[in-house]
Amino acid sequence: MIKPLRNALVAAAVLGSVSQAALAQTPNNGRPAAAKNVVLVHGAFADGSGWRGVYDLLTARGYRVTIVQNPLTSLEDDVAATKRALGRQDGPTILVGHSWGGTVITEAGVDPKVSGLVYVSALSPDAGETTAQQYEGFAPATEFVVDKAQDGFAYVDRDKFKAGFAHDASDADAAFMRDSQVPINLSAFASKLKNAAWRTKPSWAVIASEDKAFDQAMLDHMAKRIGAKVTKVSASHALFMTQAKVVADVIDQAAKQAAAAAK
Repeated sequence: MIKPLRNALVAAAVLGSVSQAALAQTPNNGRPAAAKNVVLVHGAFADGSGWRGVYDLLTARGYRVTIVQNPLTSLEDDVAATKRALGRQDGPTILVGHSWGGTVITEAGVDPKVSGLVYVSALSPDAGETTAQQYEGFAPATEFVVDKAQDGFAYVDRDKFKAGFAHDASDADAAFMRDSQVPINLSAFASKLKNAAWRTKPSWAVIASEDKAFDQAMLDHMAKRIGAKVTKVSASHALFMTQAKVVADVIDQAAKQAAAAAK
């Protein structure tokens, strides 16, 4: 066989193999695959255990779910923890944040594995903005009371925890959340973001209509600004735990719809 012809045939065979491999990653006539990975990011004063209900529902549907344990020591530290979790994913991933976790996913969500963002009564600053700026111009929370420690960290007031954070949880669940709080370094709220993933990634928002931590107008404003597809549910700020099915359903929708949006 003439050498140039042989080389051409080899090259064609290689390209054919590459094309088949690519199609395996993008089924349905080459369209991007729906995300099968989900990374959940908790907010301030909480830890990853509150996601258990969402985790159970999503894993039952075949998703691979990873829960980030934020140290809540700084925006940089929480973003680093989230990036480590993203680094373990094997393909398209839906990144989900509750409350302060929304700030974290906004910064970390520029990772190329992230195909969509879900904000669960969550903050969503723009690049160059701080978390604290999101509260400007909106009514302050009246039942959500924070105790500041001398070292710059803060907890939700023990006596007002259920009313302000989780009024729709059982007494036992609210007490456990209250007594297992993870304090957040308040200086994190003054850190400016370098990136705003919602500017390039499709976004969804689940908003608790009885949230006492944020003004409803503030939640509506943030969701509208980022162009999120909004689902409202009657729930407290702890909706990531008390409304697990609603949250899981929205994540499921995001995983399927983000692939279509990427076409």
